[in-house]
Amino acid sequence: MARKRATKATPDAGTTSKAEAKVSKGRGRGAWRALDTGSGLLAATLAPYVSNLAWRAVTGRQPPRNTRSPELSTKEAVAWAAIGGATVQIVRTVARRGAASYWLKSTGGLPPGMKSTKDAKR
Repeated sequence: MARKRATKATPDAGTTSKAEAKVSKGRGRGAWRALDTGSGLLAATLAPYVSNLAWRAVTGRQPPRNTRSPELSTKEAVAWAAIGGATVQIVRTVARRGAASYWLKSTGGLPPGMKSTKDAKR
């Protein structure tokens, strides 16, 4: 048989204590880590495809397969590195911000460990 715990009615039953707040943050921390890691893995998976699309959109050609090849000009190798690197960071930022926005909408608060930029001194 399962026993139900009796709860005491208190005048301030709607408020939570600091200990209760720490417990809820601790529970959410694991969920946030999983969501954040998942968004990072998604970004890592999508980044090469987006980089290739960006290169084709800019140059109209297939992206270089080997940037160490002497047949490829240095200018083109550096351009591929710049476009590829920028695209990877953009995809990563969009995915991780999307995860944080989803967390905020789902829970009503910032992810564990994230501080509000509104509270920062200027």
